[in-house]
Amino acid sequence: MPALYFFGGCGEIGGNKILLEDGLTRLFLDFGTSFKTQGLFFEEFLKPRPGFGLHDYFQTGLLPPLQGIYRPDLVPDDSFWNSWQLEPHYRALDHVDGVLLSHAHLDHIGAVSFLRLEVPLYATALTALISKAIQDSGRSGFEADTTYAAPRETKDGVLSSVRGAPAQQRPLHVLDGQLSLDGEEFWNELPQARRNMAPAPVEVASDTIGAGNKLHWFPVDHSIYGAAAFAVETAAGWVAYTGDIRLHGRHGDQTRRAVDALAELEPTVLICEGTRGADDTGCTTEQDVHERAAELVCLAKGKLVFADFGPRNVERLLIFREIAQGFGRCLAVLSKDAYLLEAMHYAAADEVPYLASEANFAIYKKTRAQLDMWEKMLLERHHALVVSADDIRQNPGRYILCFSFWDINELSSLEGVPATYIYSSSEAFNEEMEADQDRLRHWLNHFDVECHGLDRTLEAKLHASGHASGTELLGIIRQIRPQKLVPIHTENPRFFQDELAQGDIEVVLPSSYRPLEF
Repeated sequence: MPALYFFGGCGEIGGNKILLEDGLTRLFLDFGTSFKTQGLFFEEFLKPRPGFGLHDYFQTGLLPPLQGIYRPDLVPDDSFWNSWQLEPHYRALDHVDGVLLSHAHLDHIGAVSFLRLEVPLYATALTALISKAIQDSGRSGFEADTTYAAPRETKDGVLSSVRGAPAQQRPLHVLDGQLSLDGEEFWNELPQARRNMAPAPVEVASDTIGAGNKLHWFPVDHSIYGAAAFAVETAAGWVAYTGDIRLHGRHGDQTRRAVDALAELEPTVLICEGTRGADDTGCTTEQDVHERAAELVCLAKGKLVFADFGPRNVERLLIFREIAQGFGRCLAVLSKDAYLLEAMHYAAADEVPYLASEANFAIYKKTRAQLDMWEKMLLERHHALVVSADDIRQNPGRYILCFSFWDINELSSLEGVPATYIYSSSEAFNEEMEADQDRLRHWLNHFDVECHGLDRTLEAKLHASGHASGTELLGIIRQIRPQKLVPIHTENPRFFQDELAQGDIEVVLPSSYRPLEF
């Protein structure tokens, strides 16, 4: 009998780790980081101890104790599993046929780093290349080993990197066809001076998976490009998984077509995100954001404009690019954004610009002494596009500069420059984010920078959510008409139970570690 196991995403937003078992087939639907659990134990300067591999992640519940699926080089010692075999949630799995990645946000892909390197990834070309760019340009250590990993070894009871050993790539099955030549070259490139890459196969994904189960995938609209929904045929019918979806982005038609296709399958089970659940406040669209932001840029004549939006929200970046072009400004992005755009261009050339050919585009070089290898190579490739704080000081009204809270200390290098700050990111939904926004306000007030968007009650149209509203989700569910609905990625799963109580769709609230057989 087919079964689903939920190791994350139950009663929380994100952290999806869903195991689908059907006969000999074992698949994970995403394998993400649970920020809720992580925040209970850790913060910026209090991290799991890297020298102890999986230990701290198991102790705090960040990872499920499933022997057989994790990298053996992250197991601290031979006796590690002996104690965990006594735990009630322990289980041994002899294989995993693959991980279906819905998109490249860390709450869906972040814990892939811990899986055995031979476990294949199934993803769109955009999701694969975005994940690779995030790893190349992000934090170091095994927590970031999403697409490739350097091996570890135990010395004196502590894990450390094997010096000079090649990094091992993960096998990739591309859902939407083979990577382009440039994309495959980027995928195989390791931007580290002291290591090589040991490549793994890159293949076009088949329409079957595991022991012969049919696999369908569907592009959907989300706040990151390359997002997908999935359907897997089991002995008890189709199991569908939405990933994260919305209808109000520029690619909302993708979601509508996906919903039409899923409805035709008449799934037995629909696993549906419910981030906004009972939120019925309506949706600001990306077009709304474009129009309001353009109004503010128009009013900021002669001033530098800062544009603050979520990391990897390239749709928002391209909106500000259009605004910059409309007002004769230059869009300046940070090195990480430029590196990401370059990677995405290899999979979406029609939509994501090629940096070297872009007019009115620049890469802002932050004020620091040492550069990582990836950044040094990027700035050398595009040296003609590089601008500094001094360049912006000379003509602040020429630029829209893409910044975020984590870059705000650069204001010290731009002191005295007249500026407007457009906050186009999500509102705070926990105490930590509220504290960060308070710090942002202090920086902006200290340097006398005019700010729009931090007070969402006054300017609600400067950010569009990456998720469908509760009303829209109910419409999607009713159109698909599964026999069973499993709401995940939500803090309010009972909303769906209440709203669908009078219909013929059975709402099953998932429980962590408990099997849902169907």
